[in-house]
Amino acid sequence: MKKESYIIILFYKFTKINNPELFKLKQRKIAEKFDLKGRMLIGKEGVNATFEGTTKDVKGYMKELKKQRVFKDLVFKQSEGTGTGFTKLKVKVRPEIVTLGVGEFDVKKETAKTVTADQLYNMYKKKEDFVVLDLRNDFEVQVGYFENTVNPELINFRDLPEKLPKLRKELKGKKVVTVCTGGIRCEKATCLMKQKGFENLYQLKDGIHTYMKKYPNKHFKGTLFTFDNRMTTPVIGKKNREVVGKCRFCGMACEEFYNDDSFRPSRKVICCDNCIVRHKNLRKASPELALN
Repeated sequence: MKKESYIIILFYKFTKINNPELFKLKQRKIAEKFDLKGRMLIGKEGVNATFEGTTKDVKGYMKELKKQRVFKDLVFKQSEGTGTGFTKLKVKVRPEIVTLGVGEFDVKKETAKTVTADQLYNMYKKKEDFVVLDLRNDFEVQVGYFENTVNPELINFRDLPEKLPKLRKELKGKKVVTVCTGGIRCEKATCLMKQKGFENLYQLKDGIHTYMKKYPNKHFKGTLFTFDNRMTTPVIGKKNREVVGKCRFCGMACEEFYNDDSFRPSRKVICCDNCIVRHKNLRKASPELALN
């Protein structure tokens, strides 16, 4: 009997939603119809989601979703699932679909210009003078990052505003390309960055996920952190991938995440099999963080 295949999809859309609670009921019903598990956040500013299901069900869901006018131009990021990425379906209304905490933006009008995966690859190939500003959480950057990356060492995305004055000084005069997993953090963050005086600012269209799928092992080292039970994914299977994650305690190359409960709130750390037995405050990491 052929083993059933699974797909995990990521998608988001900044769009005005007048009645998030009513919209939530409709979206949950559609996800249930296709037996999906995962999370969807809905707010007045739009939708942010990651779901897993069988290949057949996910394809049916994507087709169904695009029948809605609000989602007709939606971009889905897909990767191979395991069938265990999520344990249940959660569809929730939140004040923000990705939390920055600085008020509202007209994202479509205020966000920075984009560069595509092809354009970014060619920028590397031509050895252009630019830096990549990674807007993901620090633990995400530790297991995978672009060449020429500036890591602002964010504990959470909402920490970015307080980092901007220093970053503006450090990056003054430089061409800056912001990156994040699927694009949502960049779209919102660059609105704020432009308001704070950042110039020559761009963002990677459709995120690191899209770049890795098109250019595996090309100028992006390591793997991609995911907010599901896989914890990391190379996006597409690729041998001889460089492991850049390092054990927090001994420095050994590895990519296993644990929750460190000595911090409040708990933080994610990388730990190897040898060190885990000596650190009782660590427990196997779980994707309980909000979508990013």
